[in-house]
Amino acid sequence: MSVTLLAAPLCFFSCDGNKQQAAGQAADVAKEYPVLTLTPRTTTLNSDYPATIEGQQDIEIRPKIDGYIERIFVDEGATVKRGQPLFRISAPQYEQEVRTAEATIKIAQADVNAAQMQVNKVRPLVEKNIVSRYELQSAEFNLQSKRAALAQANAMLANARTNLGYTLITSPANGIVGSIPYKIGSLVNSNTPQPLTTVSNIGKIYAYFSINEKQVLAFTNRVKGATIHDRLATMPPVSLILANGTEFPQKGRIEAASGSFNPETGSSRVRATFPNPNSLVRSGSSGTVRIPTTVDSAIVIPQKATYEIQGKTFVYRLEKDGTVKSVAINVMENDDGRFYVVRQGLRPGDQIVVEGVATLREGAPIKPRAVRVDSVYQQPMG
Repeated sequence: MSVTLLAAPLCFFSCDGNKQQAAGQAADVAKEYPVLTLTPRTTTLNSDYPATIEGQQDIEIRPKIDGYIERIFVDEGATVKRGQPLFRISAPQYEQEVRTAEATIKIAQADVNAAQMQVNKVRPLVEKNIVSRYELQSAEFNLQSKRAALAQANAMLANARTNLGYTLITSPANGIVGSIPYKIGSLVNSNTPQPLTTVSNIGKIYAYFSINEKQVLAFTNRVKGATIHDRLATMPPVSLILANGTEFPQKGRIEAASGSFNPETGSSRVRATFPNPNSLVRSGSSGTVRIPTTVDSAIVIPQKATYEIQGKTFVYRLEKDGTVKSVAINVMENDDGRFYVVRQGLRPGDQIVVEGVATLREGAPIKPRAVRVDSVYQQPMG
């Protein structure tokens, strides 16, 4: 009886040891993982920046005179040409001023004619010494005065006609008509809070976006040129991603950048210009400016091959003994979402695990399965 009881614990410990050994052996069994051999390649990184879009010209249309809106010639959203009528302001007082000025000119012209006749009458009498030269000088001075009055009357007529011309408001440029807040019969003047409308010239559009100081330094290092103008001239064409996610068919260029940083936001304002021949994009809309950067002889890895710990990026590199090693890498910032360009940590010829990194641990043995480079990079990075 005692022998049987002694044998039972021995059997228990022996069985438990066999289970642990089997579990350890199972844990050390190498599983198959896809492995990519790194080779340098030329690639393009895209950096995206939210942008606000403005037209080439956004002209507020305001009346220069007081009056009632008598007629509206266009509708909101209409395409207009320079000089095309937009509004007519009813201001009868300016028509009356024109008529008054025209009548004043006739009176002034008659006075000039009368003064001229007096000069013509006195001059021969002076030449014959019948009257004194004083009479002639007085007549000539009177003629000069009447001519000045005539010139003043002409100026008054020109001013009255100018004011009358302000009753017809025309478009100062080619563009698109904005909203029209005032309707026929509304009393308007030069101090009216809102403009009558806005004409947006959108033959070209400006996309304004901001970049921070770190991004400015990165651009400065990548783009050649002694001055800001030289650097902007050598930058590649940029793309505009519209609000619906589609790419605008026209390419643009970065033409201007602020020379200082906003102390509140720590950013600098940049302007990209795009041609807009079909007026597809309107002023006031939003989009995303995409700036490409070409990198030669780059080590490019899939983002799914990486993992992060405490803000640092790591990959699993295959060692010669068939185990994997966790390697910290430094990558370039980009908005691609699929790939990273490695600055430090990996070299050409290194092999990394491209899938299943979440199931690996430091020093784990694996069974590498080589993957084709084309299958990894078959999708473009832009």
